[in-house]
Amino acid sequence: MIEFRAIILQFAEQGEKTGWSYIEIPADLSAQIKPGNKKSFRVKGMLDGCPIEGMALMPMGDGNFIMALKAEVRKMIHKNVGAMVQVVLEEDLDFKIEMPDDLKECFDFEPEAFDFYNSLPKSHREYFIKWINSAKTNETRAKRIVNTINAMLRKWTYSQMMREMKKEE
Repeated sequence: MIEFRAIILQFAEQGEKTGWSYIEIPADLSAQIKPGNKKSFRVKGMLDGCPIEGMALMPMGDGNFIMALKAEVRKMIHKNVGAMVQVVLEEDLDFKIEMPDDLKECFDFEPEAFDFYNSLPKSHREYFIKWINSAKTNETRAKRIVNTINAMLRKWTYSQMMREMKKEE
């Protein structure tokens, strides 16, 4: 477990990360959590004494990692960009995202799509599941499941699927 203080930062122009609020985890500290790791991984712990779990640390290419802080997390800790936050982290080995039954049912009819889905890294499979689970209506959820199955049949990653969907708008 590591403990440190960090400033909440925000990306200006940074591709898909534009506008994100985040904290930076220096390479030496991330190495204490998961030595030798250069890929995204999940952590749990505390931000200003508020418990967090299943938060992703994402590599930035220079050995440092970032942890995105969604609005709900910033509200929970009552802090925004520029504020200092007390951070306590350790790897979250219990984190799992369960496949929704309705998605699994569709994969049962498309084993080829399911095979490609399972060939993707765990973190990439989670993008699809989170996107489906974040739908606010049943209609939107159904569309997202159809888009996911079609993307798997075309052997597209999540970002490829999103780019193609934008072209169609």
